Amino acid sequence: MPDDKIQTLSRNKIAMLIDGDNAQAGLLSQMLVEAGRHGQVTLRRIYGDWTTNSMNSWKETLNFHAFQPIQQFRYTVGKNATDSAMIIDAMDILHAGVVDGFCLVSSDSDYTRLATRIRETGIFVMGIGEKKTPKPFVNACDLFVYTENLVATKRSTTHLKTHKGGAKKKDEPDPLPLLTQAFEMAVQQDGWAPLSSMGNALYQLDPAFDPRTYGHKQLSKMISKFKERFEIRIKEFDGSTLFHVKLKE
Repeated sequence: MPDDKIQTLSRNKIAMLIDGDNAQAGLLSQMLVEAGRHGQVTLRRIYGDWTTNSMNSWKETLNFHAFQPIQQFRYTVGKNATDSAMIIDAMDILHAGVVDGFCLVSSDSDYTRLATRIRETGIFVMGIGEKKTPKPFVNACDLFVYTENLVATKRSTTHLKTHKGGAKKKDEPDPLPLLTQAFEMAVQQDGWAPLSSMGNALYQLDPAFDPRTYGHKQLSKMISKFKERFEIRIKEFDGSTLFHVKLKE
């Protein structure tokens, strides 16, 4: 997909629909980051039969990220009814015109026609699923992200959290994982992320985010604290000061 198509979605609204039977609850935060790269995830739903034990892993994380659980009973043993409910909802959302793009999370080929139909209308559609996802579904999307790559990202973030330098009070919250995720959402092709875009990403990840929580009046001051992880570039343009952030290798 052309870069300009992705970049124009940065301020647009995204509907993120997750097939709970075919996705990993432990990667919800990373999946939200991926969708957040292309717009603001305003509509968040997870589909599944919430009366079954298999959906228990979603319950804590969906509340934290403000996802709406959609109940879909399995009318026939061994048959997944989640796909039909998610497809019907997606078409209703599409025709309502309340979003500018979709993120479909599943490894199920049943969503191939849905992705194709959304793309035919000129609406951006991305998919997230495992590498076993059938190629027709992958190719029906404008963009597809494999969850195996998100697992590697999660491990990297965990490593940053447990190996960062500097003293830290016992009860002080650690903002580094959140800042890293926000950077990943805002980074541009040159490897730099505008500070303003990082700020917007932070509020997507955590609406209660406030630099003062971490003892800083400004986000730039807060990020500069982590000199071992981030580099800040300052430029003057038209009488304004522009900040850009880069993640150090």
